[in-house]
Amino acid sequence: MKASEFGMMGNLNPNNRHFDALSQMSDEDLMSQFQMGTVEAFDILVGRYKDPLTNYIYRFLGDMKECEDLLQETFLRVYRNRHSYRRIAKFSTWLYTIAGNLARSEYRKRKRRRLYSLQSVNRDDEEYEVEIPDETFSPDKHTESTIQDFFIQEALRQIPEEFREVVVLRDVQQLAYEEIAEITGLPMGTVKSRINRGRTKLQALLKEVYTPKTD
Repeated sequence: MKASEFGMMGNLNPNNRHFDALSQMSDEDLMSQFQMGTVEAFDILVGRYKDPLTNYIYRFLGDMKECEDLLQETFLRVYRNRHSYRRIAKFSTWLYTIAGNLARSEYRKRKRRRLYSLQSVNRDDEEYEVEIPDETFSPDKHTESTIQDFFIQEALRQIPEEFREVVVLRDVQQLAYEEIAEITGLPMGTVKSRINRGRTKLQALLKEVYTPKTD
């Protein structure tokens, strides 16, 4: 996403009284301002949600390049479709719904592509498929926090998509159950069930592969 494409993006003056007044507004008020033509309001929203959305998309897909592309596409869609936003919905719910739809679509595309990268092996007259591992993530293992983050991401990658998404939304993004239900389009009971099952699977995987150092 280029700064020039969004006018004032990246060129805000924090000492400007107008900016200071905008920065005190709620997300929903900022969207109202943006819909009326105040591009600085959009810039502030990007600043508020860039890091949380990066974390969400990356935890879901596990690929930083794809994450950056989808982050740009998410904000591009917010920019282009700003007039479709209605204040009856929380801005964060609307934003995460856009990002979630893009991430799920990319995940499905990746699964279809991966079908062509599977090796078919015949052992004991029984055919089964072995998935070629994804080598796109190469963490720097010099620090304990980086190692821990690697194992968490690897564990997230191994649990099913339907569990991974809701666990990330709840435990990483700290969203309410109601908001997660709106973002995913799932009933509340399903959301809670998937979060519990996802946590159980994640904890089991982490227990197997990662034990933090103790003094």
